[in-house]
Amino acid sequence: MEQTTSSPALGPAWEDLRSYMAQPRLVSLDIAPDGQWLAVGVQTPNEKSTDYRTNLWRVPTTGEGPSRQLTRGVEGDALAAMLRDGSLLFTSGRQAPSSDGGSDHDKALWCLPAGGGEAHVVAQRPGGWQSVLSAREADRLVCGVGIATGLDGLEEDDTLHRRRAEAKVSAILHEGAGVRHWDHDLARQTTRFVTLGVDLDRDDPVDSTSLRLASPELGVGLSASATLSSHGDFLITSHDEPQAGAGRSSHLVRLGLDDGSVERIANDDSSELEDPVLSRDDRLVACTRYERGTPESAPRLYLHLVDLESGRGRDLASDWDRWATPAAFSPDGQILYVTADEDGECPVFAVDIATGSVRRLTQHGAHSQVCLAPEGGALYALRSAWDEPGSVVRIDPATATSSVVYAPVTGADLPGRLERLEARAEDGTRIPGWLVLPDGCDARHPAPLVLWAHGGPLNSWNAWSWRWCPWLLVSQGYAVLLPDPALSTGYGRGFIQRGWGRWGCEPYQDLMAVTDAVVAREDVDAERTAMMGGSFGGYMANWIAGHTDRFRCIVSHASLWNLDSFGPTTDIPWYWGIELGERMMREHSPHRFADQITTPMLVVHGDKDYRVPIGEGLALWWALTSNHPGPPESLPHKFLYFPDENHWVLTPQHATIWYETVRAFLAEHLEGQPFVRSDLL
Repeated sequence: MEQTTSSPALGPAWEDLRSYMAQPRLVSLDIAPDGQWLAVGVQTPNEKSTDYRTNLWRVPTTGEGPSRQLTRGVEGDALAAMLRDGSLLFTSGRQAPSSDGGSDHDKALWCLPAGGGEAHVVAQRPGGWQSVLSAREADRLVCGVGIATGLDGLEEDDTLHRRRAEAKVSAILHEGAGVRHWDHDLARQTTRFVTLGVDLDRDDPVDSTSLRLASPELGVGLSASATLSSHGDFLITSHDEPQAGAGRSSHLVRLGLDDGSVERIANDDSSELEDPVLSRDDRLVACTRYERGTPESAPRLYLHLVDLESGRGRDLASDWDRWATPAAFSPDGQILYVTADEDGECPVFAVDIATGSVRRLTQHGAHSQVCLAPEGGALYALRSAWDEPGSVVRIDPATATSSVVYAPVTGADLPGRLERLEARAEDGTRIPGWLVLPDGCDARHPAPLVLWAHGGPLNSWNAWSWRWCPWLLVSQGYAVLLPDPALSTGYGRGFIQRGWGRWGCEPYQDLMAVTDAVVAREDVDAERTAMMGGSFGGYMANWIAGHTDRFRCIVSHASLWNLDSFGPTTDIPWYWGIELGERMMREHSPHRFADQITTPMLVVHGDKDYRVPIGEGLALWWALTSNHPGPPESLPHKFLYFPDENHWVLTPQHATIWYETVRAFLAEHLEGQPFVRSDLL
């Protein structure tokens, strides 16, 4: 018989989900031009705990002295750029005053002066701002804006925005591939760049009548994420060009912001060039070069270097078997700092431009949002790990040591312990992973085991996740296994190739092998096991359900079920089409084994999931219900559906229900307890 939950007072974070959801989370990082402080974005729930809001904090780079909250927007504020004098530019959910001729539909860019005082609006327009870039050595701003294709300028676009809003028209007429992305529809617009001075007047905000378009229309594939030259006279960004057969080809372009010139750099039609970073002297561009794969061969990813003076490009550290992303050049341009997955971590590395030699600068944890101090003597990054919810760290490139300068949440009270482990696959390949164990488990009190399969599939279990947090199961007495099977990153291309186009073979076999190794331990209960996965991990959940009954229950979140239908309906069919060949769809689609499923399954899907569309979850649910041989009331499966959530189910109230339902499903099948339904379901 099902029961319902009640609403007691708040308790410890690992026991009380409302307390857990209230924990602050690090989301962004930038360094002030003088190198004395960091602007850190910290996310917390809003007053009703129905969404998250970000506010900005000032943190000393030394880690000494107090940190200070800079913004307190009720709807949240997001850092856009920092001016040379230390003023902050940010976008905000707060209501902006309408400019003359404006309307409530206008979206503002705000400025918080370096010398203190109230934030004020410096620019606004109905279409908002895609990106904001500040020149390092000149008083110039460059903003990316979206403009409807075929229109002559910003004022026409503003008029169209207002007319559509007033008429409540949301229809879009598409004339090419690519109609939506992640959880939103793609409008009929192209990215253009505008320039602004930094003499921003609080009494006279800039609007579209005084903005100058500095770049021509290049179609819908121009990225608003760009790297700006030191004086703001040009930028480098990526441009996706449509190809025959609804394909895409990405290359780098140099946009002259004074003369409107467009120059394609590093021509290479066989590769995708993305993630550009400029050196401080504006001579070198570092980027990633992605060699497209085939249904039989995995792609390759290289660091690539382009000399803007000569126009020549070359791969950097081409024999380094890792997939790295550029972060910053050293001030003298001799070193490129990058991040790359590496055996269950994501360290920062220093790559020598001349020799290609690679030196690891950090040890434990996954690092992101790396920024360099102006003088080059230190790097700063966001760091997290399975035993660290998140901190801002200072990295000394000379000594390869790190120190924490800011941590809004500590992991000292984690309800268990973390172990690194490995097993051997059928072919002898090492299969690594993390095992999270509850306090008190031993041979006399073995813990039930929950196997988690990560998404991607080109991914690794190497960073803290607020959304998939094993400690919320560990606190209930479960052990959680986080393995990196074939297709995982951080172990070389050969490890990816093992599972490429063979999702139901080596990745599945690796997961079973590492599970076998863990259940052989005395502190793990081999008789009480469950499995969970999301996205590609959900694919593995579905595949496992159709190929073994070893688990007592399975949770399948945002999962791929029928590869035939998934391929053309996902938001990026050109990406998945590289691997989803005819043979793979014929031999490795879970839906072909629907009649073999006997394990109770919890299906979870959000209707706003465009990466793995809701049709996959609905088809899986129909297969489970229609194949059930008993009366309807004996159905062992459940379907948790979120009409307003995307691939991840992010809002606090829905993430809480997700964890409540998962915990209840596990307790029912691993502990024999009645299923406890959330009182809001």
